[in-house]
Amino acid sequence: MTTASPPPAALGTQPKPAKRAQKRGQKSSWSGWLFIGPFMAVFALVFLAPIAYSIYLSFFRNQLVGGNGFVGLANYAQVLQDSQFWSSLIRVVLFLAVQVPVMLLIAMLVALALDSGRLYGKSFFRISIFLPYAVPAVVASLMWGFMYGTRFGLVGNINEALGTNIPNPLNPDLILASIGNIVTWEFIGYNMLIFYSALSVIPKSLYEAAEIDGASQFRLVTAIKLPAIRGAMVVAAIFSVIGSFQLFNEPAILQSLAPNSISTYFTPNLYAYSLSFSGQQYNYSATVAIVMGIITMVIAYAVQLRGMRKEG
Repeated sequence: MTTASPPPAALGTQPKPAKRAQKRGQKSSWSGWLFIGPFMAVFALVFLAPIAYSIYLSFFRNQLVGGNGFVGLANYAQVLQDSQFWSSLIRVVLFLAVQVPVMLLIAMLVALALDSGRLYGKSFFRISIFLPYAVPAVVASLMWGFMYGTRFGLVGNINEALGTNIPNPLNPDLILASIGNIVTWEFIGYNMLIFYSALSVIPKSLYEAAEIDGASQFRLVTAIKLPAIRGAMVVAAIFSVIGSFQLFNEPAILQSLAPNSISTYFTPNLYAYSLSFSGQQYNYSATVAIVMGIITMVIAYAVQLRGMRKEG
């Protein structure tokens, strides 16, 4: 009498379906990590590691006795009592409150003009307005700095040719407005492109329905275009807020042309730079940078919440 041979699965020649599915799941999981692994490594190296190191530095202080020692939150308490830090922060807040709305308003008007269809050569104007964004900030600051010069620049040439007395744009009373003019010139094209891209995806059927109802061009703007680009306006506002708190290139370049108007603590970033590279106060500079990063995140998040609430 012969005995029945066990099925192939019992001999281990064929894996069970559950085991095959489990192996496939493990393989696909590892495959996903292999794809995102290079990005995660670069992200950790160039983003997370510098932040972690800055936080680490902020807990130490180089003292005359004992060298570099752990001081806990003493550096943060010093920042909160630092009049130079608060002066620089108030200055960039004032810059933000005036320059950002003006820049976004001009960029929005330009985008609406380009989208209206009544502007001839709009491709040329679009490229021309965007072109200043392609100019490096250092080059733009140098160019405008020489134009502002009263002895060798455009302002001085106008005064000499017309016999006028245009105030020096680099004096302490006008320097913040002069920097705002440079930043506005640089970034109008960038924000215009954001608004114009949002306008270009609005369905044409909305315009056709509004024209049938007899809506004017002004009504088209207020009832269709502006509500449709509200999300783009929030994004542009967030980018502009972050850029304002990071203000550094323009005052750093103009400082050599207007040393009496731009101090070492003109902006928080310039203050942190001066502390680190001129004052050799690396620990306190890292603390200023961390505090400014937190303030920037909080205000940018508040702008985002405000924009989302309006959009809802």
